[in-house]
Amino acid sequence: MNETSKNKSGWRILRRILIGLAILATLVAILYAEEDWRGKRDWENYKQKWEAKGEKFDWQAFVPPSVPDDQNFFTAPTFTNMQNGKIAMTPYGNDGGPDFPSYKDLPDDKIGYVGSHRETITDLKAWQTYYRNPAKIHAVDEFVMTNGTMVEQTNYLNHASDAFPISPQPQTPAKDVLFALSKFDSAVEELRQASQRPYANVPLNYEDGFNSATTLLPILAELKRCTQLLQLRVIAELADGQNEKALDDVKLILYLNNSLRTSPFLISHLVRIAIVAIDLQPIWEGLAKHEWSDEQLAAIDAELAKVDFLADYGFIMRGERAFAIKSFENQRITRQYTTWDNALETNIVHNYYFMPSAYFYQNELAIARMQQQWVLPLVDTNSRTVSPEKLQQANDADRAEMKHYSPYKVQALMLFPAISATVRKIAAIQTSIDLARVACALERCRLAHGEYPEALDVLAPQFIAQIPHDIINGQPLHYRRTSDGQFVLYSVGWNEKDDGGKIALRKGGSVDRDNGDWVWQYPQK
Repeated sequence: MNETSKNKSGWRILRRILIGLAILATLVAILYAEEDWRGKRDWENYKQKWEAKGEKFDWQAFVPPSVPDDQNFFTAPTFTNMQNGKIAMTPYGNDGGPDFPSYKDLPDDKIGYVGSHRETITDLKAWQTYYRNPAKIHAVDEFVMTNGTMVEQTNYLNHASDAFPISPQPQTPAKDVLFALSKFDSAVEELRQASQRPYANVPLNYEDGFNSATTLLPILAELKRCTQLLQLRVIAELADGQNEKALDDVKLILYLNNSLRTSPFLISHLVRIAIVAIDLQPIWEGLAKHEWSDEQLAAIDAELAKVDFLADYGFIMRGERAFAIKSFENQRITRQYTTWDNALETNIVHNYYFMPSAYFYQNELAIARMQQQWVLPLVDTNSRTVSPEKLQQANDADRAEMKHYSPYKVQALMLFPAISATVRKIAAIQTSIDLARVACALERCRLAHGEYPEALDVLAPQFIAQIPHDIINGQPLHYRRTSDGQFVLYSVGWNEKDDGGKIALRKGGSVDRDNGDWVWQYPQK
C-alpha cells in the first residue's frame, strides 16, 4: 500500500515537472515567436520606408552583370595564369626590396600624405645591386581571414625560376633594373591587351555574402603585385628616357584601379586606394625631376581626373551594407557563422542553433540605420567635401552604443569601425589625386613660362580645366612658391587647421594623420 502511494506520488511529481517544462518550452516558443515577429516587422518597415526614398538594400542591386568571358578582363588568359601561380609578377624578395614602399603601410598612415612619405627619390642603384645578386627569395603576399578580418600573410618561395635575368656587364642602374624586370615584359603586354576588353567584372558567387570576398582576396593580391612591379618599371623607364613607355605603365596601373570600381566589397576599394597611392610615387618622382613633357602631363591629368572616390563613395558604402545584410540573412538561414583562425590555418564554424531569428533581423536593421544615419552623410558629393567633425560624432555614437551591450546590435557595431575608418582614407587619397593634378598643371605652367606661377588661379583653364578645392573644408588649396624655386601645395588635413604646410610626425617618425597638413612638395635641391 505504501509502495503504491510512493509510486503515485513520484509520478505526480514527475508529471508536474514535465508539465512545467512543457509550459516553459511553450513560453519560450511564444517569446521567440514574438521576438522574431517583432524583429522581422521592424526590419521590413524600415526597409520599405527607405526603399520608397530610393535606397537599395538588396545585394543583387550591387552585383556586376554577367559578361562573356572573352570580353572580361578578369577571365583573360594572362590574369588566369597569374591566379593559378603560373606567373608571379613581383619585383621584390622577402625583404621588400631596397627603398620599396610597403603595401601594408599604405592604407594606414601613408596614404594621402604625399610629401610626407615621398621625400626621397627611389634609389635605382640600390635596386641595381639587389637584382645583380643571384640569390633570390621571393615573397608572395596572400589575403587570409583572421577573426572575420581580412589581413595579409607572406609565404616565401625559393625557386630557380624566380631568378631575375642579369646582364653580363653592369649597365646604368635604370637599364639593369629594366633588364631584370624584362622577364615580365610579355606578361605585362598581355595584361595591357587584356585591359582593352570592354568589361572588368570579377566572377564570384555573390550569394555567399561576405564569404564571397574569400574568393576575391587572391585576385586583389595579384593586382597589388602587378601595381608594385609597374611602379618600379615606370621609375626606371623615366630614368632611362623612355617616357612614353612610362606613361603607358602609369595608365595601366590606373586601369587596374578602375577594374575594381564595380566591386561591391569594401576591401576591393581599399586595394583601389593602395593602387592609386602606389601609382602616385612615380608620377611625383617624374615631376620632381622634370621628366614629364607637357603632353604627357596633360594625359596624366586626364587619367587622374577619372578617379573619383568621392563620387564612388555612395556605391562603396551601400554595397558593403547590402552584403552585410545578405551575410546576416545567410546566418539566419544556416544558423552558422564562419571565421578564419590564423593560428590553426582553418575556418572556424560558429553555430547559432538556438539563436532567435530576431537576432539576425535586428542586426540587419542596426547596420542599415548606422549606415543611413552616420556613414552616408560623411561625404557630400554635391559640395565635394568630407566632414571630419561628423566622423568624430559617428565614432562617438558607436562607442556609446558599445557601452550598452545588446545582442541585437553586436555584429553591426563590430562592422562599423572598419567602415568609418575608410572615410578618412578616401579623403586622404582623393586629396592626393587632387594635389597631383594641380602639381601637373603647375609643371605645365613652368614648362611654358620658365617658372611656377605666383598663384594657382592662373592655371585654369589653360593647364587644368578647373582647380580642385580642399575637400576637407571646401576652401581653396594652399599654395606658395619657395625661395629655392620650388613650391609647397597642401590641404589643411584632418584637423581642419592650416599648419602652414607642416607635416605632423609621431615619436617613431610615422605620419600623424590626425594632425598637420597633407602636403605635396619636392626634395630640396
